[in-house]
Amino acid sequence: MASKKITEKGKDATGDTKNLDKGVQGDNAKTENLAPHTADSTGEFLTTNTGLKINDDQNSLKAGDRGATLLEDFILREKITHFDHERIPERVVHARGSGAHGVFKLYDSLAPVTKALFLNDTKTETPVFVRFSTVAGSKGSTDLARDVRGFAVRFYTQEGNFDLVGNNMPVFFIQDAIKFPDLIHAVKPEPDNEIPQAASAHDTFWDFISLTPESSHMIMWAMSDRAIPRSLRMMEGFGVHTFRFVNAEGVASFVKFHWKPLLGVHSVAWDEAQNISGKDPDFHRRDLWDAIDSGAFPEWELGVQIVPEKDEFKFEFDLLDPTKLIPEELVPVQRIGKMTLNRNPDNFFAETEQIAFHLGHVVPGIDFSNDPLLQGRLFSYTDTQLLRLGGPNFQEIPINRPLVPVHNNQRDGHMRQTINKGKTSYSPNFIGGNDPRQAKEAEGGFVTYPERISASKVRARSKSFFDHFSQARLFFNSQSDPEKNHITDALSFELGKVKTVAIRERMLAVLAQIDKGLAAEVAYSLGLHIPENIGEQLNQNIPADGDPADYASLQVEGSLSKSDALSMANTIKNSIKTRKVAILAADGVDGKTLNTLKSAIEAEGGIVEVIAPRLGFLTSVNDEKIHVDESLLGAASVLFDAVYVPGGTNSVATLAADADAVHFLNEAFKHCKAIAADGDAIQVLEATYFSKKIENDEGVIVRKNIRDLSAQFIAAIKQHRFWEREKPRKIPA
Repeated sequence: MASKKITEKGKDATGDTKNLDKGVQGDNAKTENLAPHTADSTGEFLTTNTGLKINDDQNSLKAGDRGATLLEDFILREKITHFDHERIPERVVHARGSGAHGVFKLYDSLAPVTKALFLNDTKTETPVFVRFSTVAGSKGSTDLARDVRGFAVRFYTQEGNFDLVGNNMPVFFIQDAIKFPDLIHAVKPEPDNEIPQAASAHDTFWDFISLTPESSHMIMWAMSDRAIPRSLRMMEGFGVHTFRFVNAEGVASFVKFHWKPLLGVHSVAWDEAQNISGKDPDFHRRDLWDAIDSGAFPEWELGVQIVPEKDEFKFEFDLLDPTKLIPEELVPVQRIGKMTLNRNPDNFFAETEQIAFHLGHVVPGIDFSNDPLLQGRLFSYTDTQLLRLGGPNFQEIPINRPLVPVHNNQRDGHMRQTINKGKTSYSPNFIGGNDPRQAKEAEGGFVTYPERISASKVRARSKSFFDHFSQARLFFNSQSDPEKNHITDALSFELGKVKTVAIRERMLAVLAQIDKGLAAEVAYSLGLHIPENIGEQLNQNIPADGDPADYASLQVEGSLSKSDALSMANTIKNSIKTRKVAILAADGVDGKTLNTLKSAIEAEGGIVEVIAPRLGFLTSVNDEKIHVDESLLGAASVLFDAVYVPGGTNSVATLAADADAVHFLNEAFKHCKAIAADGDAIQVLEATYFSKKIENDEGVIVRKNIRDLSAQFIAAIKQHRFWEREKPRKIPA
């Protein structure tokens, strides 16, 4: 049929707009009220960018439902490629980061399980570079967003670079990499108004989560205090995926990687995190830089959980499922070495921004499992760096170069720096003596573990991945009462920001599968009831040919009801190193008690700052000049771990009458911090709202003897917080 002549903008010769722009939108496009090239997907089938209708957008193409992801999966590659190239040059995820140099030192050789030289050689210190990051926000967002933290470590080993690219949480939201663009699109600012920044408390995120039960375990972590760490130096790191160790005899074991901070695992309160975001959005970045700059080098021990291949199926969960962890009660974490960060970058952009991590950067002795999230990431990272760093030569940027020489037949390309000599750039060749040549395994050549695969090509998920709630329940049950309260509050806060009631109700159905008490408390906060049709709520995102029974809740009662390792209440509490203590003072302060406590704190590795009504110097009762570090106008209690008020008649009277000083103490108490006061300074505490609670609070110390006060105050700071001050949030009986 002859094409219709276009006579005026937006109309054909008959005045009909319905047939325009079919090349963009297809025969069934609804274009009546749309501008050219605008698509309305309402009621349409999901397609590729070539218009091919997609049958399954939930699973990548694998060799069997537990097998490796296949390179031929053009749907996965198209989807991931588009996602990888959505931001130029800022990272799509992990845009806001902080980095540092350091070293890794092995305790004992792991030769029985891996031939990786840096895990065999106890004499050599392996250089490292670490990048910490948030996930959801842009480069200009706050450090204190409720978010997962990236924990990426590059080892510059004797055999090339090994990148352990993980997070501060051991599991993830999704089981298959094909879902990663959906997850990030959902959590990023909503596309119509670019709101909110660096926050998951909005409709699109919880819409996705409520339709994706596999996210249940990760949501418990994200709503816990793990998502608002006190410091990057005080959070754990995890490799997330199950990897393989391979020894010199070719025997493989499964392995999960852990980073254990020697300062313990600590968080801030949610209200405190929001205040810090306003007072100092660079709080974590500054904290890391200052600690290294002062010589208080952050330290983590590298731990591994090793599972022999013969034990692959001995657990109640699937080792390949990235939404599951191995409880430490089942497989203890062996601490094998220590990482120390001892040098700040010389140039933020050249090092922290341009480092290009990749899970595919491995060395002999470390290999991959068929975890479908891991398999997709192996494609995604190279694809991302090609665009973000301008082309294929990003490995030549100094921060990305290995310590060992690089020899291959790759040539030219954008920003090529290496000047290659010789006539040949192909293999095999005779002219150049066939150099560079392949390395035999005995010569250090990387050989992929020869896992046997015999399976059909399928878009499917192993039924061993269908238990979405047992580990979410294990995590919640393992938390202390204050931690459970914080999770309840976080869910109530986040879902309270969701405008669509149906999404809230669907999430209540998900929470009811984890813990009915939790669901009831959140429901009460939201003014809702838990839906009765829970099964229907959980089966709204099934692949076109999927079986609803397969995607329903598979209830598995694990052998563990609790795991101590999952609660931060059980972390190390034996040090005040790098903890910041504020001393509130004014003219007429008792300089002797101030200096005695200051010296005691600093002797234990703490940091002390004097906060006063004005900057400059204070004059003590003995006419001693005391330097003021911050004024009450510029300081904030949320930037400190503890507060001390020394005596001195004039100083005490001034502070008791100063609203900012009283607010400083009130806020510190609200956030459960240690507070100390000289016996002569009780007047200041009496001006606070918590004055009647002092007697029964172990975190508030009032003593006339400064040495006794110092010892008790230091012991209190080591406890990090006194969460029992918070009122438990329980629904009415």
